[in-house]
Amino acid sequence: MTKIEPLTTSIIIPALNEAENIEAVILCAAQSNAQEILVIDGGSTDGTPAVSKAAGAKVIHEDRRGYGQACATGAEQAVGDILVFLDADGADDPGQINKLVAPILDNQADLVLGSRLAGQIMPGAMPLHQKFGNWLSAALIRLLYREPLTDLSPFRAIQKTSLQHLDMTEMTFGWPTEMICKSARMTLRIREIPVVYRPRTGGKSKISGTVLGTIKATYYILTTIIKYRLINLEKLQ
Repeated sequence: MTKIEPLTTSIIIPALNEAENIEAVILCAAQSNAQEILVIDGGSTDGTPAVSKAAGAKVIHEDRRGYGQACATGAEQAVGDILVFLDADGADDPGQINKLVAPILDNQADLVLGSRLAGQIMPGAMPLHQKFGNWLSAALIRLLYREPLTDLSPFRAIQKTSLQHLDMTEMTFGWPTEMICKSARMTLRIREIPVVYRPRTGGKSKISGTVLGTIKATYYILTTIIKYRLINLEKLQ
């Protein structure tokens, strides 16, 4: 009888100038059942790579800019069967990684999203304009894809084989949304779990910390949602 090996997990953390936050994120993530932690550094100038390495992560340098590019590079380099994507700012709680991965290990889901809006958003963690952008994007996905989502959180877990089948191409802030939209079109099992969202440390977010940054990110997200609803399904196979 063939022995079935348990699925392994890799944690992927895109980072750019997060030296103030990254150590705590890595040390907490290391308490999960993951086999490796990868920090994909996009050219930090504040010592983020050195801090990450000292904390026990494997650092991969990615000169090509773009949030999606960092995620894609991490996915290519990861050895785990399950990939967990986690931001470096400490707003998402790495202590919930095992909870995020559990539905995949139990064969109940292919993609698991950590929903902040269905969970707990701590005071000061999410500006009103960011909350509205997330609500609008999730509402559009519910309307166009019939997928009952509440949030497009980047804190998520997916089987590596499923991600490879999606053939991701959006290398900007549309990358996480592309993952959801293609998964819905290909009828992968998507599940949300409630998570806690905390105020980040080290100043404002590079994106949601400003109205302009949020507008740009929302533009990428909304156009991605519409694009992959209109595209011929055969092109996604």
